[in-house]
Amino acid sequence: MSVRIRLKKMGRAHRPFFRVCAMDQRSPRDGRVIEELGYYDPMCPETDARVQLKSDRVDHWLSVGAQPSEKVAVLIKKYGTDGTHLAAQQEALERLGKRKEYTPAPVPPPKPVVQEAPAEEPAAEEAAAEGEAVAETEAAAE
Repeated sequence: MSVRIRLKKMGRAHRPFFRVCAMDQRSPRDGRVIEELGYYDPMCPETDARVQLKSDRVDHWLSVGAQPSEKVAVLIKKYGTDGTHLAAQQEALERLGKRKEYTPAPVPPPKPVVQEAPAEEPAAEEAAAEGEAVAETEAAAE
């Protein structure tokens, strides 16, 4: 039996939730699991707080030859034992822990939009110049 570490879909319509599980490769996506190793909630407002893994159990399964799926391999790389996003994950979990005082991560301000001057001014100057020329020719005609 070859074991895969993959996602098991839970939740409801328009509100997905996944469990990270060690499963037999031949079992269906939502089928029987050998062990649950964590979860992934894509609807969480904090990106780095979306994943919780039992790192020691994930390491155990990888050491005995379990193969992670592509998505789970990315999650393990970011949030596993020596993950690249562990510090950011702790900060995000602390922010979520203060639900009443929750403020999302700071977002950089948008770039200001520079508006061009209206093109009506040159046309108005030309009309005024034509009006003066007409007035001069009428004055000369008198």
